[in-house]
Amino acid sequence: MGKTFSKPEALSDAYTHYCPGCTHGIIHRLVAEAIDDLGIRGRTVGIAPVGCAVLAYNYFTCDFQEAAHGRAPAMATGIKRVRPDLIAFTYQGDGDLASIGMGEIVHAANRGEKFTTIFVNNAIYGMTGGQMAPTTMPGQKATTAPFGRDVALTGMPMRMCELLSSLATPGYITRQTVLKPKFINKAKKAIKKAFEYQIENTCFSFVEVVSTCPTNWGMTPQNALKWAEETLLPYYPLGDFKTPEQ
Repeated sequence: MGKTFSKPEALSDAYTHYCPGCTHGIIHRLVAEAIDDLGIRGRTVGIAPVGCAVLAYNYFTCDFQEAAHGRAPAMATGIKRVRPDLIAFTYQGDGDLASIGMGEIVHAANRGEKFTTIFVNNAIYGMTGGQMAPTTMPGQKATTAPFGRDVALTGMPMRMCELLSSLATPGYITRQTVLKPKFINKAKKAIKKAFEYQIENTCFSFVEVVSTCPTNWGMTPQNALKWAEETLLPYYPLGDFKTPEQ
């Protein structure tokens, strides 16, 4: 009997450390499948963040580096400038990218650096204990906002796709999600397209993936999926915000 489903070669056999219901595993697989489909594993370098995906290097079989908190875009910039033949991607959460790393990602995109960023937006800090993130929704509770995010004090949640797509520099900026199979298929296509733009040396590429964090949201995995679809997606609409052709 032939196989219809198998583990991507770009994924290792390591057991995951992620919480039950976490969507990082799905996103890891989509990245690995894109790498396999494009035949680029031998020249791909990933950059891990500080956050839940800090151990991403355990799960991929391509080369990996570890960056200081928020500095993955700077490391990817260095890699691509020294070895433009390599395929570099950063894998970052909302705290790492949209808070301490905000300056790094904005300026990398504005310079048109030819690497790919996978941005996981689960609206909260995960690894460090559930603090409010730049993407936390109004009224959403966190360990540093026990009564819910007060936008009068902290402002509205950051929308990174909208922010980066406003830059004049050409780029591929898209927001996807993995909440349902139909969304997962679209997310895979977007991730593959982002790598293709890099392979062709076309532009900076940025794929935001709206995700869940059942543990720090205090929900079951099923309720987390429902809450994300009902609460996050209206504020973080899906689709392409910018393509290099625009």
